[in-house]
Amino acid sequence: MVLAHSETSTDRAFLDSGQYTRESILKYELVYGANFVSPGGKQCADRLIGKLDLKPGSSVLDVGCGLGGSAFLMKQKFGLNVDAIDLSDNMLELARLRLTKAGLDSQVSLHNQNCLDIEVKNAYDGIYSRDVFLHIKEKEKLFAIFFEALKPSGKLLFTDYCSSEGPCSETFTRYVKRRGYHLCSVPDYKNLIKEAGFEVVEALDVTNQFITFSEAELETIHTLHIDENVRQSLKTDWQRKIDRARTGSQRWGQFLVVKPSEHTG
Repeated sequence: MVLAHSETSTDRAFLDSGQYTRESILKYELVYGANFVSPGGKQCADRLIGKLDLKPGSSVLDVGCGLGGSAFLMKQKFGLNVDAIDLSDNMLELARLRLTKAGLDSQVSLHNQNCLDIEVKNAYDGIYSRDVFLHIKEKEKLFAIFFEALKPSGKLLFTDYCSSEGPCSETFTRYVKRRGYHLCSVPDYKNLIKEAGFEVVEALDVTNQFITFSEAELETIHTLHIDENVRQSLKTDWQRKIDRARTGSQRWGQFLVVKPSEHTG
């Protein structure tokens, strides 16, 4: 099932004035861990980057890099050459501060760019993205762009919030509309990826992992030294997230796909 709130993708102004205000980003980082704003934090990112199985020196595009945690990890631990892009000015401002602090100014490239505007061809060995495509309506266009941007045998790995395969409740539909999301089911994503020309290595519903991560993050919220009103707000948000996943309305997908080696563009 495809569940979308409007006819266009989420824009920069909506992100920076809504879900990704500077205050919200810093609160999320407290829960997910330093430099991360995605489920599972550094531990999950480390595992997923490893699944790309790229040699040191390979080129990677990090789409929706957020605070830069995954990009920094790709460079420092895996020795990859990283271009990192995000649409949120607030995210990138904070990411650049962290990049400087880590001494990676000249080693990781950060850009404010819409991934739908990528024009390079056969440029990357890998593309990596964490829970970003829910903001994008034009998913067919997105995967076509990624297909062209990857070298032959290049890999695309991403996770994303997904909808269930069946009808969604009115409550969940209102939530999606309020957040400005554009959700696909895991099978819908698999079909879109194949239609773009990719070979699917895995297209998995990993909602149980998402619940495990979220429950651990909820426990972290209990231990944070923060204003009690902020704590209660975070606890409510996380518990609702867990409830949506447990009832089956919200799913979490993990995908690894490859551009065929014989494709020459």
